[in-house]
Amino acid sequence: VLQEEKEYENTAVILGGLDYDADELNQESRPTYQYNNLFHDFTINERNYYTNRWDYLPGTAIEVKEINKLLRQKGYKTTYLTQKFGSEYIVKECGGSEGISSPRILHIATHGFAFPTPQDEPKDSLVGIEHQYRINEDPLMRTGLILSGANKIWLGKSTPMGQEDNILTAYEISHLDLSNTELVVLSACETGLGDIDGTEGVYGLQRGFKIAGVKYLIISLWKVPDVETQELMVLFYKKWLEEQMSIPDAFRAAQGAMRKKYENEPEKWAGFVLVE
Repeated sequence: VLQEEKEYENTAVILGGLDYDADELNQESRPTYQYNNLFHDFTINERNYYTNRWDYLPGTAIEVKEINKLLRQKGYKTTYLTQKFGSEYIVKECGGSEGISSPRILHIATHGFAFPTPQDEPKDSLVGIEHQYRINEDPLMRTGLILSGANKIWLGKSTPMGQEDNILTAYEISHLDLSNTELVVLSACETGLGDIDGTEGVYGLQRGFKIAGVKYLIISLWKVPDVETQELMVLFYKKWLEEQMSIPDAFRAAQGAMRKKYENEPEKWAGFVLVE
């Protein structure tokens, strides 16, 4: 028996160009979750940080601005979140607000992490909360996404009572309701990694999002370059939205075009995979 194709609302939540040092993230100042174009045309200068700090990613700002424009042209209602507004709170609102369906598209362009199974000797040189993530026995807690304001707790400062730390783990994602989300794009490094169980697959971000109910997931298998990732993602959306390809066909076509352009540099395009 053929299953009926699910109908999705044309809504999208897009995060990128995030300020990992943002400090004004109390719940009252965060925008409520709405399907409209909340923020646009923010700019931040690229900065160099010292070890263990999450760097600003200028390519993600260009990426999400262009993708937001493409989606709006195709009639999507978008929530476009950048700088200090791409917080953990807002992502959780996508899959936890009473009476609000999750968006059809959730695109997150940021840093990701996937720490290996902890060894017997913990790394005492680490600062902040990074140490706790590295030594956690649960693989869903050792993989995650870095959102606006995350440097504060990552470097050892405290988070006020009742506020999120802006480090979104696979474990937290698995408790969201994203059953009305057709596509999640994790435009970040190593978002497809995690612990491998011979019969159960990979325990990491992809497991978290699939448990949450997402149909398609675009993830990465290694550290990906900022500029070329932006190029690949915009190309994928153009082929999906403008050329009206299916999501799998659009992804294959975008990677094929990147492969032609960067024939001898697979690290610039081959790191992303589509999971259904």
